[in-house]
Amino acid sequence: MIIAIIVAVLMVVIDQVSKFLVVQNMELGESVTIIPGLLDFTYTHNDGMAFGIGSESFRWVFIVVTLVVCGLLIFMTTKDDFKSKVFYAAVALIVGGGIGNLIDRIFNGYVVDFLALSFFPPVCNFADYCVTAGTILLIVFIVFYYGKNKKQTDNSDNNE
Repeated sequence: MIIAIIVAVLMVVIDQVSKFLVVQNMELGESVTIIPGLLDFTYTHNDGMAFGIGSESFRWVFIVVTLVVCGLLIFMTTKDDFKSKVFYAAVALIVGGGIGNLIDRIFNGYVVDFLALSFFPPVCNFADYCVTAGTILLIVFIVFYYGKNKKQTDNSDNNE
């Protein structure tokens, strides 16, 4: 669990430092090619949710939803059914990414986005990719681990 907290904090730090560097070194709307045909840094503001969904009018809804989801995931780490390295990794990524974007929403009213992949049209940020990777890991946990852990627990309870 301590490693998950460290990873989450590290994700927030990487996210915030990368956004700070973009804001300090680029003009809003500016685009710089990093890897031709694959990756550009394109500095934008996103007042919506993931991939530009929603708008500024939903800012506080996004803040509350982020807090509730992060709180629920952290609470779930205390339950025996969720004691798994895969689950902890998923929570660390989702919470770290969520908090990274939450900081932007609270202090700026928008999220700084800058990662533009050629094969994925929306401009995103490090936190968005943390949340995405964490969500994929959470799905892997639910599909491949959660049921097995629960069945093993149920079987050991029946054998006693």
